[in-house]
Amino acid sequence: MTLNKSEKKPVRFLEGERVYLRPISIDDAESYFTKLFHAETRKLTGTQKSFTREFIYDYVDRKTKDPTSLLFIIALCDDDSVIGDIAIQDVDSMNRNANIRISIDEAAHQGKGYGKEAMNLMLDYGFGILNLHRIELNVFSYNERAARVYEQLGFTKEGVQRDALYYNHQYHDSIMMSILEDEYRKKRGISSVN
Repeated sequence: MTLNKSEKKPVRFLEGERVYLRPISIDDAESYFTKLFHAETRKLTGTQKSFTREFIYDYVDRKTKDPTSLLFIIALCDDDSVIGDIAIQDVDSMNRNANIRISIDEAAHQGKGYGKEAMNLMLDYGFGILNLHRIELNVFSYNERAARVYEQLGFTKEGVQRDALYYNHQYHDSIMMSILEDEYRKKRGISSVN
């Protein structure tokens, strides 16, 4: 028996208690395009440009083929609702480092620990499967809630790029943070690799 498209269950690539991550596909391009127009999502991610639907479809298609980037959809385990996306990008396998970013799209899903759980899934994958040594991120100074979560996850503030973002008639700092594989393993109680 074959399932029709509406009956297909999504792939759960990385699964936690409340959220799971699945690879983005071209079927996600329309909702990905729509979320780029949520005012709060734009602010928290520092998105300044307006994108066409065609650009986003092409972007999603390119991301599915990019060997240095892994873009995943974040969905709720109980009902498969899409609540955001997360990516490990700019993977440098020679130096074993990469950048991570996350977006939880709706205010109703923010502040509930979903982002923290998704970050732990992706960090575990980055350090445990991709064999990364260092993962970095940037967070804007007005996103204090995210900065606190990153610190709880074990990220360390490395520096501040002063006035790096001009948004809504003001300049804002961008805070660079990183976590090393040993720091992550210690925080999660995972044995070190010998």
